[in-house]
Amino acid sequence: MSSNRQEQPTEQQVNFTLRMRGLGTRTVLYQQHVASSLGLYNNDFISIDILQEKGPITAGELSKLTGLTTGSVTALIDRLEKNGYVRRENDPNDRRKVIIVPLYENKEEVSSTYLPLHASMIDLASSYSEEELELITQFLSKASAVLDEQINRLNSSARSKTSSLKEMNP
Repeated sequence: MSSNRQEQPTEQQVNFTLRMRGLGTRTVLYQQHVASSLGLYNNDFISIDILQEKGPITAGELSKLTGLTTGSVTALIDRLEKNGYVRRENDPNDRRKVIIVPLYENKEEVSSTYLPLHASMIDLASSYSEEELELITQFLSKASAVLDEQINRLNSSARSKTSSLKEMNP
C-alpha cells in the first residue's frame, strides 16, 4: 500500500473515487427506501442505524453524531421509543444522563427488510478469498474514518458560519 501522493490522480484513482461516490449515493437511496418501507422518517432511520453501530449512547452524543439539535433529538427519541425502536435507560455512572438503547434489530419487519441485502452481501463476500476480504474490510474501515473526518469538518464549518451569522444579527 502506497502513501505517496501524486500531483495528478491517475485515471484509475479518479474512476475509483467516482465509484465510491456512486456507492455512497446508492447507500443513501437504499436507506431512504428502507426508512420509507418501515414508516420512518429518514433522520429517524439514520439515527437508529447510528445507534446500532455505536451501541447505547446518550442523547447528547447522538445529537453530535447526527448534527441535529438536542431538541430535535429528544423528539426523535420520543418517536422511536413510542414505536419500539429504542428504549431509554438511566446511565449507571451519572444519574443526570439517559442512555438510548437500540432495539430495532429485534423487530421482525427490520430483520425481514434487511435479510435480502444481507444474503446478497454474503454471496458477494463469498466470491473473495479470506485475504481479499481482510483487505476490503480494512479499506472500508479506513474509508469510514475518512468520511467521519469529512463530516466533522463540514459540521465545524457549519457551526462557525452559524456563529458568525448570530454575531452579525444579534
